[in-house]
Amino acid sequence: MTRQKRLGRGLAALLGDPTDEAAEVELREEASETVPFRPRLADSDFTEEASQKSDASRIALDLIDRNPFQPRHNFDDAEIASLAESLKEHDILQPIVVRQIGDRFQLISGERRLRAAGIAGWDSIPALVREADDRLVAELAIVENLQRQDLNPLEKAISFQRYLEQHDATQSELADRIKVDRSTIANLVRLLDLPDAVKSALHNGEISQGHARALLPLGEEQVQSEFASRIAKEGWSVRATEQAVQDFLNGEEPAQSTTPAKKGSRTKSQQVVSLEEDLRMALGTKVDIKQSTKGGKIVIHFKNADEFDRLNEYLLADGDEDRRAA
Repeated sequence: MTRQKRLGRGLAALLGDPTDEAAEVELREEASETVPFRPRLADSDFTEEASQKSDASRIALDLIDRNPFQPRHNFDDAEIASLAESLKEHDILQPIVVRQIGDRFQLISGERRLRAAGIAGWDSIPALVREADDRLVAELAIVENLQRQDLNPLEKAISFQRYLEQHDATQSELADRIKVDRSTIANLVRLLDLPDAVKSALHNGEISQGHARALLPLGEEQVQSEFASRIAKEGWSVRATEQAVQDFLNGEEPAQSTTPAKKGSRTKSQQVVSLEEDLRMALGTKVDIKQSTKGGKIVIHFKNADEFDRLNEYLLADGDEDRRAA
């Protein structure tokens, strides 16, 4: 089993599974002892950590402060409202996780559950109290969001850059601690060098992360902004953008429009391109999403038998756990 997968399962044990928020569970309301976080857990630790869910105590919502290291700034209001309705009907399975600071508590994990509890009219919420320093809380916030929900590329980049600056860490050190490729961190952080107009287009979904990365070699902010505008207006693919950038750097003017798509082909939406990027980051290999009028398919590329075995283990691990639990 890869170290990245072990970290993911450790987070599931420590932070809870977001899919469990609408299920019913009995929670003891006794005061819990503070238990230290462990940044890396071996497989043998999971049962022990999961059993500590019964140590949850109810903490008043007005005593819980937000996580200052939370990379995500935008939450889906409809999703939170739906979760609030589920809490009213089914209660909560996984407690949130907090750390105690003085006579108050600071959220480590469970932002959506905490927001939904407030909307649901709860005065308090089940919580596990854990010991964790700022560095570990920042790492857990990054990894939890990378593994669970799509996060805007700029939010990822900002969270990486803030961590590097606050903890005087190198990209290689961060990559080792959160178990991602260093190139993933480097490619995202470089997006912060783009001009505001390009970052705005990326944030709004007018261009994808692949488009934005293709513009980096242009260097000049005005040129990058002009290219981003054309990408959004003319619907350039990432490949067409890369070719246009290369042509420009070779002293040639980019074409007035992208090459028309072949008959019967479909241009990928920015959402699909972004999903391909997210899957590539999660799986560590090239991923293609192909759509048709009858549905579609996801193509995962591998170079050799060892990479196939790694992907197979990664994709089947959670399913094996579900079958064992059934």
